[in-house]
Amino acid sequence: MARPMYSWTKRWWVALEWIEDVLIEGRRLGAETEVYVTTGKSVTAEVRKGSIDRVSGAHGTGLGVRVILEGRIGASSTNDPHLWHRCLDAAIAAANVATSQPWEGLPGPGAKDGPPLSADSRVVPESSETVRLVTEMMKGAAEYPVAVTSGSATMAEGRTMLANTSGAWYEVPHTVVSLSLETICGQSPGYEFGQSVGPDIDPVAIGKKAASLAYRSQDGSEIPTGDYDVVLSPIASSQLLGAVLLPALSGRNVHAGRSPLAGSMGISVADPAFSLVDDPHLPRGLGSTWWDAEGTPTRRIPFISEGILTHFAYDRKTAFRYGAVSTGSAVRSGPGGAPAIGFHNIVVSGPGGDLQEGTVVCAHDLIGAHTANPMSGDLSVELANPFLIRDGNPAQPVRKAMLSGNVFSMIRDIAAFGDDIRQIGGTYLPSIRFKRQHIVGI
Repeated sequence: MARPMYSWTKRWWVALEWIEDVLIEGRRLGAETEVYVTTGKSVTAEVRKGSIDRVSGAHGTGLGVRVILEGRIGASSTNDPHLWHRCLDAAIAAANVATSQPWEGLPGPGAKDGPPLSADSRVVPESSETVRLVTEMMKGAAEYPVAVTSGSATMAEGRTMLANTSGAWYEVPHTVVSLSLETICGQSPGYEFGQSVGPDIDPVAIGKKAASLAYRSQDGSEIPTGDYDVVLSPIASSQLLGAVLLPALSGRNVHAGRSPLAGSMGISVADPAFSLVDDPHLPRGLGSTWWDAEGTPTRRIPFISEGILTHFAYDRKTAFRYGAVSTGSAVRSGPGGAPAIGFHNIVVSGPGGDLQEGTVVCAHDLIGAHTANPMSGDLSVELANPFLIRDGNPAQPVRKAMLSGNVFSMIRDIAAFGDDIRQIGGTYLPSIRFKRQHIVGI
């Protein structure tokens, strides 16, 4: 069996022996066996009421084992890899009582051998560095007369390994730096954050933006209920797409009758200006990977191209069940979770335009986006830090407002895309101007 493509610490090489033992024992028991291991450490500095509250660290290893016995799938996990025997036994027991389904086998070696895509060697979790980052955020916030209510800076590094009895054996490092800050001015809050695989985040800018939003949102005026063009920031747009559109692209939801896009392959489902791609090979992407959570090689998938639906997402289990082919879209929330359909780096794009022409309502964030109905696309959410702009004049804060509409209708009627593309978790997108949306003044 081939060794991993990247080297580990001495401690990890010792661990490799028991990983091979799991595969050998699983094969002896007549099961296709898959081992998924994560190990990592992190340091976090937290801010409360304008001062550093605490600095904490964490480290650990997680083991997930999945087995397949004649189409019956079982899985188990543990945070103590020394208990791998029990973990394997539990996975076998789960498979024995599972319902058999069509299964064509775990993938063998085949993922592209390339450099790490989501790791930066400059990220070394240290308490002094996280303290510096939160201090710099507070320095940025100090440019406005606001109070810092909370915030944090986290630096993390880790590695993920996947091996199976078909001969696949992959290993990759990953790193992340996450910053966030919440402020308040009077009764007006402001929030901003940033994430990156490396230390290329400007903490002063994050603090300044959080403070600016709170300061500029003071003394908001009521807005008459009516229809307005609405500009949603990358944060707000990503929330709506993540809550409604992405679940509708899941092959499992399509075949289970839970996707409004079922039966729409090859036809228009969005404005011709709208394209949505999953690019797992994006350099320095938080979700970038050469292989998915099952070891299937990943590739760039244009799910919606100029408004036309072209693909649904599949993992191996769903693909085998419905006679499709895996799109390399299996993801895991951690070693404790079985693979499920997901996405790596969603990139939303479209032609640019004037976001502030005429009268528009702009929102930095949404409150309650998770309550949007993924089946119908209907939503009713509160706008966070809303502003009214008329013909490019200075933004006027709005006291409170709600957006009521339908996500699937919204993406069919887009006025323009901004040039402010930013990374929101695993989504990359700009601000988007949606035509004639119903705003309720409250």
